[in-house]
Amino acid sequence: MEENFRKLEGKLGVTFNNIELLKQAFIHRSYLNEHREVTLDHNERLEFLGDAVLELIVTDFLYHKYPDATEGDLTAYRSALVNTNSLSDVATELLVNDYLLLSRGESKDIGRARQFILANTFEALVGAIYLDQSYEAAREFLSRILLPKIDEIVEKRLWQDAKSRFQELSQEKEGVTPSYETLGEAGPDHDKRFTIGVYLENTLIAEGEGRSKQEAEQEAAQAALEAKNWH
Repeated sequence: MEENFRKLEGKLGVTFNNIELLKQAFIHRSYLNEHREVTLDHNERLEFLGDAVLELIVTDFLYHKYPDATEGDLTAYRSALVNTNSLSDVATELLVNDYLLLSRGESKDIGRARQFILANTFEALVGAIYLDQSYEAAREFLSRILLPKIDEIVEKRLWQDAKSRFQELSQEKEGVTPSYETLGEAGPDHDKRFTIGVYLENTLIAEGEGRSKQEAEQEAAQAALEAKNWH
């Protein structure tokens, strides 16, 4: 296993002092249920840390890149850059899928659930880089891998609020106003996860997950736009 992760370092452009941190970033909770011999923990604590590091680095970057942007625009830019779709796309480009340590059941799921796993693993990776190297190393990594994507996001107005877009298009194309329903909650209070479903009349169109109901609704709306092919 260690040899594989040493190869991954080359793709990431980061050489870890503690390779165990890199491995841990890729361990999904489900993997440990089938591999009791593994002594490392799953990646959820690293994900929690990486999420905070990611948000600070992205916020600082956007603040300086767009000195005339309003707080609302900067928030929308940041949301578009670090949402599940964006992070899972970056993780896919880094071939994260090839290194995920999942249970057999989780390995079979390649749909929306896999996107969440990829995005969460990317956050865990950022947390691992921060712990092993430094804040500056995490910032340099994101400057190469993620931050350049903001140009396309702003140019194509991909930052616009997904929930507003889906409502506008639903009313225009189907004469229906979307509704949102909480489908589930999971996790401890400090790291709660919400699952929200978006409906057109009584039909579930898509689901979204987030650390707040608002974030989950945005994820659900974005997934619904894709499900309807209303890009």
